[in-house]
Amino acid sequence: MPAEETTGIHCRLDELLEHRGMTLTELSKRVGVSLVNLSVLKNDRAKAIRFSTLAAVCTALDCEVGDLLVTEPAG
Repeated sequence: MPAEETTGIHCRLDELLEHRGMTLTELSKRVGVSLVNLSVLKNDRAKAIRFSTLAAVCTALDCEVGDLLVTEPAG
């Protein structure tokens, strides 16, 4: 898949972390997911996410899945 081809799904991890005053490193420790994997998710490069990871991130950030992952209109 070409680098410019996207799924249309955007991860709002940066915004949620900033709003909660939390770092990616802190989130990584809380949810037991590597910093590298969270960074891939944060930068919209993830091709998949386990429901258990999604649930853990949402619990740690006190948010719903729809707060974390949003669809964006095709450019």
